[in-house]
Amino acid sequence: MRFQLVDRLLDFEPGKRIRMVKNLTLAEEYLADHFPSFPVMPGVLMLQSLVEAAAWLVRLTEDFRHSVIVLRDARNVKYGNFMAPGKSMVIVAEWAEAKADSPEISFKGKGEMDGSSTVSAKFTLRRYNLRDRNPALENIDRRIVEHLRQTLLVLKGDL
Repeated sequence: MRFQLVDRLLDFEPGKRIRMVKNLTLAEEYLADHFPSFPVMPGVLMLQSLVEAAAWLVRLTEDFRHSVIVLRDARNVKYGNFMAPGKSMVIVAEWAEAKADSPEISFKGKGEMDGSSTVSAKFTLRRYNLRDRNPALENIDRRIVEHLRQTLLVLKGDL
């Protein structure tokens, strides 16, 4: 199963910060198991929402220069309130540090629901293209980027 957790782009400042929203609905499959009588968003998926928002900030800042953006590490992860179906989490990811010529970027992120914290973390993302490791994969990079550009239209509400 592949998750697309963030639902809407609210605003962003290139190279600085992004605000997105995650709406939790009872239709999300993982809620059937987490937990059957008390459905709440798993903490790891809250963290993944922060990662996705930061990845969108990188894509928008760098005009989709890299097809793949992955989590390198997460530190100081703190969880606050449970997030139940019918609630929305506003996510803010801030660009903390990017060393010159490094594929890694550090971020600070937080998620809030109704003004209270659900998750916060410091984390590092790594970005690259598949063609960097195998030139024959350049077409795959292009297809991934085109798919991401189409997804952005949905996140911005342009479709």
